[in-house]
Amino acid sequence: MDFDDSVELADFRAQVREFLSANAEPKRGDERDWSRNGAAVDPEVAADYRRRCHAWQKLLFDSGWAGITWPANFGGRGLSSAHQIVFNQELAQFDATSGFLAAAQALVGPTLMRHGSVAQQERYLGPLLSGEESWCQLFSEPGAGSDLAALATRAVLDGDTWVVNGQKVWTSSAQHADFGILVARTDPTVPKHAGLTYFIVDMKSPGIEIRPLVQAQGVAHFNEVFLSDVRIPADNVVGEVGDGWKVTRTTLRSESSMISGAGQASGYAAVLSTARRVGRIEDPIVRDALARVYSNELILKWMGWRTQTAVMTGRLELALHGSLLKNFFTRSLSHRVGLAVDLEGAEGMLSHDAEGDGFWQYQLLNQFASRIGGGTEEVHRNNLGEQALELPKEPSVDRDLPWNETRRA
Repeated sequence: MDFDDSVELADFRAQVREFLSANAEPKRGDERDWSRNGAAVDPEVAADYRRRCHAWQKLLFDSGWAGITWPANFGGRGLSSAHQIVFNQELAQFDATSGFLAAAQALVGPTLMRHGSVAQQERYLGPLLSGEESWCQLFSEPGAGSDLAALATRAVLDGDTWVVNGQKVWTSSAQHADFGILVARTDPTVPKHAGLTYFIVDMKSPGIEIRPLVQAQGVAHFNEVFLSDVRIPADNVVGEVGDGWKVTRTTLRSESSMISGAGQASGYAAVLSTARRVGRIEDPIVRDALARVYSNELILKWMGWRTQTAVMTGRLELALHGSLLKNFFTRSLSHRVGLAVDLEGAEGMLSHDAEGDGFWQYQLLNQFASRIGGGTEEVHRNNLGEQALELPKEPSVDRDLPWNETRRA
């Protein structure tokens, strides 16, 4: 692995540090950091977090630091992935975040740049990059999660308008979104992957009902979204009608890699701080568990450095499979948040009266979002088996059947 910056990247890193030092405070690793309040249960704290995320993204946009890898003609800086890696490394040390805005940009931006029409690119990419408009992803359904191509939401053409009926679920931040990316079935007479179309939908359209799903920790990051005779202009089709699976794959490629990079607020330093607070630092069993947390954090960092080396040197054969990164991250997360709650002893049974207003209790319950999001751990194991180890594929009896002849239909 090559950990050294080139002369160009070293100069870029110095510019990043100068910008961040002038506009953000270093992270302190405790409840004083507003950037960790994406986990806030208090509605006022959560609303303030979202406001700060929008303000930070607007600052990045106005200062020329948004869309580092986006082409200049789409409002970005046109720099390499290596530059983005450097920026993210430096930003990780500061109390600042764009929150879910950054996730939406990573999902929507590349998809529209690759498959969108010129009119769509001109209308949506600027407000997306500045944080002026928020987006959500209307993909998963009650019967189509890991097997997304089995989705049943229908879109029927009526003149120059598509009429959509169906239900989506696990839609992050739908209640705050201005627009959504939607995949619906437009031709049920062909195999499931062939009859899908990708749409842009205005989340304020008549017929859209959003029902927040209150999670065990008392927040509602996810939602059910019901679409009843929702009318979408034909101009809002992204790519070609019936070719939505190809467009969808562009979006999905970003999702698991984003999840594998999350969770810094609950890292080793935070677990160690809790162990010290409860006086367990000399316990040999605790020390062994802390060593595992520390080792996992280093291994994940080294995995990232290997991928960074692949990007910076152009030797893409060095890059690790995204499913490996995602599953290693989620298993490490599960171990460390479970350890932190165990360290708290009886306090671990509390919620808001525990350390940091129930910070570790929230993280323990929230781990399942990472373990399921972007494809379940089991799906990613299948990916590794088939794509990395070249094992035979899982049998699929309905892959070539017309969708309307499948059990799902």
